[in-house]
Amino acid sequence: MKNPLFTEDCKTTPYWWDNTPRSTPAATELPAAADVVVIGAGYTGLSAALHTARGDRDTVVVDAEDPGWGCSTRNGGHVSTSIKPGFDKLSARYGKKAAFDILKEGHNALAWIEEFIAAEGIECDFRVTGKFIGAHTPAQYERLGREVDNQIEGLESEAWLLPHAEQHAEIGTDLYYGGVVLPKVAGVDPARYHQGLLQRVLEAGAAVVGRCPAVDIGRDGDGFRVTTAKGVVRARDVVVASNGYTSSLTPWLRRRIIPIGSYIIATEPLARGLIGGLVPNDRMLGDTRRMVYYYRASPDRSRILFGGRVSLAESDPFKSGPRLYAEMVRIFPQLAATRISHSWVGFVGYTFDTLPHLGKHDGIHYAMGYCGSGVGMASYLGMRIGQQLLGRKEGQTGFDRLTFETRPLYTGNPWFLAASIMYYRWLDRLNF
Repeated sequence: MKNPLFTEDCKTTPYWWDNTPRSTPAATELPAAADVVVIGAGYTGLSAALHTARGDRDTVVVDAEDPGWGCSTRNGGHVSTSIKPGFDKLSARYGKKAAFDILKEGHNALAWIEEFIAAEGIECDFRVTGKFIGAHTPAQYERLGREVDNQIEGLESEAWLLPHAEQHAEIGTDLYYGGVVLPKVAGVDPARYHQGLLQRVLEAGAAVVGRCPAVDIGRDGDGFRVTTAKGVVRARDVVVASNGYTSSLTPWLRRRIIPIGSYIIATEPLARGLIGGLVPNDRMLGDTRRMVYYYRASPDRSRILFGGRVSLAESDPFKSGPRLYAEMVRIFPQLAATRISHSWVGFVGYTFDTLPHLGKHDGIHYAMGYCGSGVGMASYLGMRIGQQLLGRKEGQTGFDRLTFETRPLYTGNPWFLAASIMYYRWLDRLNF
């Protein structure tokens, strides 16, 4: 018997696909040769391809699925500064200057994507809505306050604390002990954004070939020979942009990327008055728990979209959906009678140092590892790796000299996740 939490016509595809379904571009033939082959047609790959194609490099993009099938159209549409470690932690690892440069790239990425979408005229519901982060304990509220009061010069972001007594001005819940408002964070319809980016790539003259998995990358003189399910293409340069879907095609990269499932549900349509009470200022929403939850109103303010890391390796959205629903209703008891209309999963790419990485290994360019904050950073670093491939000085980033870490015995199967997630859940339950 079907779970009554789901509507009768509940979909296991992303809510975003209702208005922007996945489609294969006109290019179905794989060219025999190109200047650049990009593997992966998500934000990173398309952004890199856009810049190489506009830089007069004959460019072809291949993807194992339809372009954008992965997390580029499966995410929650939050656009932030993207860098997870703070200044003190980064300074201890790399020194103060490198820490500053790394965090500055997060600011650069957020500013860049807003300018890029506007300059390209991509209609994708991009809005600077701001974000409210709820403190799940009093200690976390105090920590948020210290972060607001002690920002690093040159890395300041507008922010203000909101005590528990005033948090209904931002969110219709009593669960949190106050929180912080970050007014510069943005929201976007990720599928519409991806579709607009894809269209710009095609207009720039690049070929995009979907349902064309690459199965081997070999040397071919000074270039490469990329073997795919649709044939072989020879290229001067190769860019790998597979992120959470990195496979045995590139074992060195696979050993450095940790694929983690990210799960999202969408509610059935809600009364507009109800949405107004839950998300009065249309903010992106999240909290301070280590087990990440992120949520928002849909761009048309008809539904709540609620996502999080609620499973270790579950691929059945009818099993992950009820777990998300329970957390959503714990925050918003007003939704207890609401059903789920969409439940889906995607895979984000984490790294051992929780930083994104780009660079070149054995002659192959790559950019990946956005740790769940990839809308802005993936697009930005795709652009930067495209510039680096073109030999342009402006392609330099604060990530260029970082070691892309792995761990002994890790080959791409994150066997350690179960213990890590149980530990983080335990810390959250300890309420500090």
